[in-house]
Amino acid sequence: MYRAWIVTLIALSSLLVATSSVSAHEEYVVDEEQDVGLVEFLTEALTDPFVVGPLLGGAVATLAVLGGYLAIRPLQQDIGVFRFAMREYSDYVPWLLRISLGIPLIGAGFSGYFISPALEVDLRLLQVGLGFLLLFGFATRLVALVGLATYLVGVAIWPTLLLQLEFIGGFAALALIGSGRPSADHVLQRIAGTRGTVYRKLDPVHDWADAFQSRIDPYERLFPTVVRLGLGTTFIFLGVTQKLLQPALALAVVDRYDLTAVIPVAPELWVMGAGLAETALGIALILGFFTRASAATAITMFTLTLFALPDDPVLAHVALFGMASALLITGGGPYAIDGTLERLATDAERADATPTEATTE
Repeated sequence: MYRAWIVTLIALSSLLVATSSVSAHEEYVVDEEQDVGLVEFLTEALTDPFVVGPLLGGAVATLAVLGGYLAIRPLQQDIGVFRFAMREYSDYVPWLLRISLGIPLIGAGFSGYFISPALEVDLRLLQVGLGFLLLFGFATRLVALVGLATYLVGVAIWPTLLLQLEFIGGFAALALIGSGRPSADHVLQRIAGTRGTVYRKLDPVHDWADAFQSRIDPYERLFPTVVRLGLGTTFIFLGVTQKLLQPALALAVVDRYDLTAVIPVAPELWVMGAGLAETALGIALILGFFTRASAATAITMFTLTLFALPDDPVLAHVALFGMASALLITGGGPYAIDGTLERLATDAERADATPTEATTE
């Protein structure tokens, strides 16, 4: 029974990931759109049984598999060991996020665009400076706040930057959790906190930084929640605006890379499937529903996209990779459905236990 559920889950996941491999930033890989309007596309797609049927069938099958998994809960020991192993990397999450934000900024600065490859505005010094400070982990929270403010001002001037919406969640999460280690902040704080050092007398911000750290410590547990919200919102935005609301652009991607030869289905199914899959994945991340599985699915989608769409710039996905990887380590965190499901499972196990077993626990 367990094997059947596992095989079914793998098959559905493969189909989901395959149809989502068109999950690129479409504006980065095509210049011209196909001549089709939104109403025309939706009318044709939603009246075609070969489009609606697979979408409904896939949704029902996915819900059935998830429900079956929650009822049977196979591989619990394996999953428990995996979670424990991933938590061992928790100390490196800030470093991971710093790298995943710093490298795209440096790359954007030297490549002559501002955050998004679709925006050719040369702000080299600003981006390279912020990027290297993040990589070194120097004044990380301040740099993250400056980066967030820079992005928000940029969005107000150039709405195209919304294509890299994940930078809001990434900068906010980094401002919350700080630099971690290894970082320049950690080393300097250690030197400044040691009695008798010359640097302790010269450091003007050590006491202030300690006070700020003590105030923000209780909120650092919200880091996974902030990352979930940022990454999930990005998925929903890209799925809706780049595919469902711009079918002409998405169809051009399908046509350029001949994706219907990979999976011989209607181009409309490719677009609808990818858009709805990204939207559903974004909702799952925001709700914290199967967070690690959703993050792993996201990483797989990004990887397939880079191979399937070779013109899609790698740097445009690095921040997404980093945020998804962080969730793979931390899990859903506070205010996630995963926590509720785990508590319900624990209560059910205790209710099923014999009095002797319950007392032993």
